[in-house]
Amino acid sequence: MHSETPPRCGQGPRRARDRRRAPRVGLAALIGAASVALAVGCGSSAHPAGSAGSTQSSAHAVTQSGPASATAAGHGGPPGHEPIPILMYHVIASPPPGAPFPGLYVVPSEFAEQMHALKNAGWHAVRMDQVAAYWGRGIQLGPGKPIVLTFDNGYRSQYTQALPVLRQLGWVGDENIQLSGLPPSQGGLTTEQVRGLIAAGWELDTQGYSHADLIRLSPGELHYQVATTRRILQQRYRVPVNWFCYPSGHYDASVIAEVKAAGYVGSTTVVPGWAAPGEDRYRLHRLRVLGGTGPQALLSLIAGSRGDGPAPPAYGGA
Repeated sequence: MHSETPPRCGQGPRRARDRRRAPRVGLAALIGAASVALAVGCGSSAHPAGSAGSTQSSAHAVTQSGPASATAAGHGGPPGHEPIPILMYHVIASPPPGAPFPGLYVVPSEFAEQMHALKNAGWHAVRMDQVAAYWGRGIQLGPGKPIVLTFDNGYRSQYTQALPVLRQLGWVGDENIQLSGLPPSQGGLTTEQVRGLIAAGWELDTQGYSHADLIRLSPGELHYQVATTRRILQQRYRVPVNWFCYPSGHYDASVIAEVKAAGYVGSTTVVPGWAAPGEDRYRLHRLRVLGGTGPQALLSLIAGSRGDGPAPPAYGGA
């Protein structure tokens, strides 16, 4: 197994962040480069400009084949009003010697224990698109307590370790992917593994092209990271890609405006708490799960975070 060196909590590899300083490159060249090699990363229905209508139709057929299809196909009613916790995972593996951020590694046995503890406590995993349908159209999420499981930075262990556990439970995850930053040779997902997650009912959302610090980009660079990347992913995987995950959790008014303009339904942050329908859909909370978090500690983390206040208007790191 290749050594997997995760980024700082919510951050991508350093070289990916450095791309924001690269010389301006023609859009066609960047798109071509992104199409050659996919590397993936980080804590997803409006149509973007162009041909998203046909893309969404194709994606509907794919995503509704997953384990949670019954809830997504339910009848609507009054908009849902309950908040929903969103968990944030990174690497599902033991940290290798010298790993700079060992807390981002959750060993497979610990992950499995956490998932079974959630199930025994009455939770069940749903997708972000299902949450939006519940909040917006009253589409019910099934019996029990819904929770979203997001996986950042596109590590191969999310496919090899997390997927089998969730499949056994009949659950799905949410892959926050990026187009560069973690090649398969360094423990990243392959294109076929991404397709395997989608086929298993997982939702594909994005963190942008290179895990750049979005609040430091020019308008043109920001547009490429947010809007162009979404179109590339839609075309490559034939899924909606409705939600954006802020790299490192960084955002401000300009970043939020670009995410809205690109047609995303909403965005997730690294600010702890539960995601609530009455709050800004483009500043949704998440709960980071670190290595060494036992099953009962995870349940306590979730229960103790429900009353946290709204995410700030802008966030540039702690």
